[in-house]
Amino acid sequence: MLLNLKPFIDKHLRSRHVVQIAKNDGKFQIDGAGAWYRYLGDPYHLIITVSWPGFAAIVGIGYFILNSIFALLYLVGENNLSHARPGSFTDAFFFSVQTLATIGYGSISPQTTYANIIVAIEALTALLAAAIITGLSFARFTKPTARILFSKVAVIAPHNNLPTLMFRMSNKRLNEILDAQLKVFLLQDSLTSEGRYIYQIQELKLLQERTPTLTLTWTAMHAIDKDSPLYGATWESLANSHTQIVASLSGVDNTVSYLINTQHAYGANQIMFDHYFRDIIYFCPRGNRYFNSAYFHDVIPLETISQSNKQDSGLGLA
Repeated sequence: MLLNLKPFIDKHLRSRHVVQIAKNDGKFQIDGAGAWYRYLGDPYHLIITVSWPGFAAIVGIGYFILNSIFALLYLVGENNLSHARPGSFTDAFFFSVQTLATIGYGSISPQTTYANIIVAIEALTALLAAAIITGLSFARFTKPTARILFSKVAVIAPHNNLPTLMFRMSNKRLNEILDAQLKVFLLQDSLTSEGRYIYQIQELKLLQERTPTLTLTWTAMHAIDKDSPLYGATWESLANSHTQIVASLSGVDNTVSYLINTQHAYGANQIMFDHYFRDIIYFCPRGNRYFNSAYFHDVIPLETISQSNKQDSGLGLA
C-alpha cells in the first residue's frame, strides 16, 4: 500500500500541502519540523523560533525599512524640514531616526503642518515598536527550556527476571526538576482487521512514572511481560514495523518555577537487546556517592557481566 503512494509523492512532493516524512536514523521525522522558515506566515512563531542573530537581523531590517518609509513621507512636498537640504533622503532618514528614538537634537525640525502630523504618527509608531520589541525579547529570554540529556540508546535486558526496556535521562543543569513525570509511547506500523495501514500509538507502562525531584539521573524501565506491546519482539520485528520509542518528560524547574517539557525518540536501530547500561554512580568506603557522567551512554553486553553485577547494572541509581 505504501508503494502505491510513490507516484503521488513524486508528483506532489513540492506542493505546500504535502509534508515529507523522512526516515532518518531509524526514526520518522517531519521535514523542516520546528524550523523557522515554516513560520513565514506566522510572524510571532517566526520571531520566537529564529536564532538570536536572525532576530537581530529582522529587527535591524525592520528598523531600516520603517525609517526609510518615514523619510520618504517627509520628502513629499517641499520645505517640510527646516535646515535640511532640499530633496535629501539622507537628512530626512536621520531626522526620522532621531524622531523614532526621541533623541531630538534640534538641528532639523518640522516646519509644516503636514510634517508635524508625520512626526506625531512616527512618535506613536515608536512607542508601539518599542513595546513590541521589548515584549518579543522578553518572550525569547523567558521561554522555558529543558536541558535533559537522554542516553544515545535504549537497552533490553533482564531485570527482576523479566526482560525490561531501559533508557536513562540526566539533568544537565544539575538543578532540581520538581515532580518530574515521564510518559513513554510505542509507535509502529500496524494493519487493522480490514487491512488498512495505520501508525499505531500505545503507551508503555513504566515501573516508575514520576519522581519527586530529578537532579542527576533517572533510568526509565518498562517490564516486557505478556501484557506489554513489546512482548516477543525482536530487533528484526521492530525494524520491519518502523518502531519508535518516544519519551515525553515534564516537570517544574525549581530555579525559575516554570513548567518544562521535552521529548526524545529511539528508532529500532537505537534499541540494543541483551545489553546493560554501565554504572554511573559509585560508592566509596566513607559512604559518599559519586556520579560519573563520562559513562552515561556506555553499555555492556549481557554475557560479559557477572551474575552479581546483573542485579545492579542499568538501574541508573539516582
